[in-house]
Amino acid sequence: MAKIFPFRALRYDPARVALSQVVTQPYDKITSAMQTAYYDASPYNLVRIILGKRDPADSNGNNVYTRAARDFADWRRQGILRQDSAPSLYAYSQEFTPPGTGDGRRYERRSVVALGGLEDYSAGVVFRHEQTLSKPKADRLDLLRATRAHFGQIFMLYNDPQRQLEVTLSPAREPEICVTDEYGVTHKVWALSDPATAAQICRTMADQKLIIADGHHRYETALNYRNERRAATGKADPEAPYERVMMTLVNAHSPGLLILPTHRVVFGLAEFEPGAMVAASRYFYGVRDVSREFDPAQPMALLPRTSPGETAMLAVTARQAFLFVANPGTKHSALDTVSPRQAELDVVRLHNVVLGSVLNISEEAVREQRNVEYVRDAREAVQRVRSGGANVVFLLNAVPIEQMTAIALAGEVMPQKSTDFYPKMLSGLTIYALD
Repeated sequence: MAKIFPFRALRYDPARVALSQVVTQPYDKITSAMQTAYYDASPYNLVRIILGKRDPADSNGNNVYTRAARDFADWRRQGILRQDSAPSLYAYSQEFTPPGTGDGRRYERRSVVALGGLEDYSAGVVFRHEQTLSKPKADRLDLLRATRAHFGQIFMLYNDPQRQLEVTLSPAREPEICVTDEYGVTHKVWALSDPATAAQICRTMADQKLIIADGHHRYETALNYRNERRAATGKADPEAPYERVMMTLVNAHSPGLLILPTHRVVFGLAEFEPGAMVAASRYFYGVRDVSREFDPAQPMALLPRTSPGETAMLAVTARQAFLFVANPGTKHSALDTVSPRQAELDVVRLHNVVLGSVLNISEEAVREQRNVEYVRDAREAVQRVRSGGANVVFLLNAVPIEQMTAIALAGEVMPQKSTDFYPKMLSGLTIYALD
């Protein structure tokens, strides 16, 4: 069963700082330009803790992690960050216009911020759906050791087809936090401090299985830190602060749940030749040259929407564009190692058949991003290849939520960066300090 708990969050004092100048996008979505802008916005911007600037003179005693711990302690002591007086759950609303739709329609995604009991995947309570990378986990673990706090939200999905809980998550009063981010997303937060309300929500979640939508690295970092503390103390104390992590729970049936595709940029292949790639792919894919029809300003226009079991993607090179459509009923030996569920996914077929079998990019090279990078914006990906910065880019449709959840609950994982949930949850709205 999923165990969630109210907690006394640390929050920025709006009388001391302007919230719009101190909260940030998740650490792994912060570009160098964004990092600089956040630094310039406020001396109390959270980026200084979650993604501090490195210095060539950094040492064991003075580095991004020690500076993060120093700033965090200083801000608490100065009252920039204040701890709520009562244990609470936190209703969290995000109102947004999806990028690239052009219809101007606003959506709302409601969720609840809580502490969740850390569970090993083998317990069958928390499920992942993507592979993780070792380097980001090592970085996050060093930060957690230094600060003993969780600053970002782990995005968890729960299953409530009737959407009963979401009524509770829209209080009839003004929010304590209301801030609009750089993407035009409005974030609102209400503290739910009434013990009866909190208890009701906790009971509702008790029979849920939770799926990590976003934050796999941070969840596994929290598990690793928990295991370190258990080893250091010689026991497992279910009430210990490190046995829990801050998470934000979203209904998988929410009309505001949006998954965007993440495109693949392939680079560094010394002997890449488009014609050879197309010829080697024809056994599994029907391939059509759409170079004359392709518009770099609207790169997704030629990519058809598909149903489960159908596959389509666009491969764009420096001068050409090809539409790949999987031949119905055709099997490929490169898919023998994955389940039938995964063999139906565009992204798995791309990784196993084209990247692995056709272009001979090893799984290790993919994991270490030696030949593959991940880009959300299709126009940016196309610009990379058209400017000579890549061999080929593959433009994909988004993974349907039904396929993602089925794969996760079956205990399987997809390739990293298979999903991109939009919008992201801001870091700094609530903070969970272990002490």
